Amino acid sequence: MTPHPTSRPLNRDPVAAFESARLQQQRARRGQVITFVVIFILALAGSAYVGEVSIEVLLEGLPGFFSYLNDIAPTLRPAHLAEDLGEWYWSLGNWLLLLWDTVLIAFVGTLIGAVGAFFLCFPASHNLMENRVVYFVTRRSLEIARAVPELVYAMMFVFAFGLGPFPGVLAIAVHTVGALGKLFSEVNENIDRGPIEGVRAAGGNWFHVIRYAVVPQVLPNYTSYTLLRFEINVRGASVIGFVGAGGIGQELMFVIRQFVYSDISAIVLLIIITVSLIDISCEQLRHRLIGKESLL
Repeated sequence: MTPHPTSRPLNRDPVAAFESARLQQQRARRGQVITFVVIFILALAGSAYVGEVSIEVLLEGLPGFFSYLNDIAPTLRPAHLAEDLGEWYWSLGNWLLLLWDTVLIAFVGTLIGAVGAFFLCFPASHNLMENRVVYFVTRRSLEIARAVPELVYAMMFVFAFGLGPFPGVLAIAVHTVGALGKLFSEVNENIDRGPIEGVRAAGGNWFHVIRYAVVPQVLPNYTSYTLLRFEINVRGASVIGFVGAGGIGQELMFVIRQFVYSDISAIVLLIIITVSLIDISCEQLRHRLIGKESLL
């Protein structure tokens, strides 16, 4: 049978067609990269302008920074080391109690925030909440909770409840709800849907799906993220004391205002050591939970 004169082969040269498609993808990818680079450069330049970033000012200020470090450094003489250390840490007992308060503020705030994030992350998960209104409201609420820094929350709660650790706990808890709620919901959106379909096929409702199909899959990741957040909150609890929210930060702000240089370095070193020990401990626990060997 003679083919119609207007008919054409569907694919004359597969190799040429493949090469043409590859070149088109390369051009499209190259265009995306160029667009991203241009946007990044513009954003960087705009940020540097608004932030008044100046290499000249940086170089001029560096000597003053190192001079300040020299001022707060203690005088430690090898021949009188014990005496000098005792004079440097003259209020060690009080500072350790304040550091303990800081750790407890972070712990209680993290615990409350993690519980709140646990209950809010399921309606904030796109694959678990079919009601779009509930999903939208929950997601926006978590965004508001984490959008405001802990320091600002601490100032608000200090104004409302007075000085002390309680405003610090509330500030840590509210911000933790927003931060962990987002992380937990993203974990939920990456789970295997097989168990969910199995529970629904057996007649389970939404709460049964969460209890028997979702929580067993995500609980190790929840624990890991909570420990990571606790590390962050210990550092945050050290800062919110600057506005009177309790802990070692309140004492640090006092000695800074009084220009007691030796006390500044002593407290800062205690904070660094404490935060480092907590970070290492939580890191080891996280690796054990996810089945990895210790790094130490």
